[in-house]
Amino acid sequence: MKRVYVNEEWCLGCHLCEYNCAFANSNEDRMVKALKDKKIRPNINVEENKDIHFAVSCRHCDDAICLKSCISGALTKKDGLISVNKEKCIGCLTCVLVCPYGAVHPDEENGVVDKCEFCTNNLKGEPNCVKGCPNNAIVFEERG
Repeated sequence: MKRVYVNEEWCLGCHLCEYNCAFANSNEDRMVKALKDKKIRPNINVEENKDIHFAVSCRHCDDAICLKSCISGALTKKDGLISVNKEKCIGCLTCVLVCPYGAVHPDEENGVVDKCEFCTNNLKGEPNCVKGCPNNAIVFEERG
């Protein structure tokens, strides 16, 4: 299964992946309309530690503890993709607490959780974070 991977040696720390992610999940047709004067809520986050920058997003783990911990059945896995059914999510945030990567986060607007779903709900092809990375530090590929 294809997944988002980060080649941290190429990451510039520009945060464009975050903006492209937030735009992709905004349900708007223009980036300015979607993001201007708003707090962005991306499903990928750039972490920085001195000279190293890297983007963190859901890894869609094979043995996903977030999936096992979801008491409402809102998290499901199909064809390797872990997704959130926001209608089922009760906002207990257990999945947020157990994710070892910090990739599941509260959706402040809806009181449920949100996470990367590879832009499956809003476009075809590569996720927007991959398309928007100017240095090809983020890739969408299958690895062994």
